[in-house]
Amino acid sequence: MPQTQATNDAPIGIFDSGVGGLSVLRHVQQQLPHEDLIYFADSGYAPYGDKTEQAIITRALAIADFLIQQGCKALVVACNTATAAAIHLLRERYPDMPIVGVEPGLKPAAAASKTRVIGVLATDRTIASEKFQALHDQLIASTGVQFLTQACTGLADQIEKGELTSPATQALIQQYLSPLADNKADTLVLGCTHYPFVQGLIKQAAQAAGMSLVTVIDTGEPVARQLARLLQQNGIANKARANGHLLAYTTGDPAALRAAFEKLLTLHPPIEKIAV
Repeated sequence: MPQTQATNDAPIGIFDSGVGGLSVLRHVQQQLPHEDLIYFADSGYAPYGDKTEQAIITRALAIADFLIQQGCKALVVACNTATAAAIHLLRERYPDMPIVGVEPGLKPAAAASKTRVIGVLATDRTIASEKFQALHDQLIASTGVQFLTQACTGLADQIEKGELTSPATQALIQQYLSPLADNKADTLVLGCTHYPFVQGLIKQAAQAAGMSLVTVIDTGEPVARQLARLLQQNGIANKARANGHLLAYTTGDPAALRAAFEKLLTLHPPIEKIAV
């Protein structure tokens, strides 16, 4: 699909399978307060973690095409699973556009860990991806750290439903942290953009399981910094002084996304349901 020439005041598109990408959006707003943002929650097709790679690629390409049609000058794939499956294809499709993805923070975790044992909380699809496995194997070879990968089936769904502190969510977190604590992990990587919204529960469960001094790695802030660098490099950073505008689209229930914006970020953007 052809791209139009990007302008400084064009918006930035951010998308995720649902509300998890809001954990990235908040960092983008903090880092780039003058930029206009469009958030796309593909909640009608969530979760991505149990979808085939081809299904995720199809969704990512369709959403990117839609965001390009809205005039976006840059894209943020605010979903670990979609980044692993599709970001290389998005960059091939739009070679002149800044495109930033998210991936589990294995490198900073390797640098932070004292026990050299790191727990990685992610979806099945992220853990199984070639992109993740390549980084995983490379760091093991170069640093000698041990990564304990833990597929957190159902946790993103709980967060998507807004159950941030429910007994069911707490039970899942305790279940997934238990083997990591048993193996003396002192660092936890949040390998899904939904998980930062239950970071408090994760820290509590880690301490309860005996993981005192645990370090939690969230990659939202580095993603925002990388986006800022790319906008500057391409000469398309918004030079306005006023705060940027935010609007959102969803393939799911607008009321659910509206509630998530209010509960998670205390924001109230206009939201439109759309079929993409």
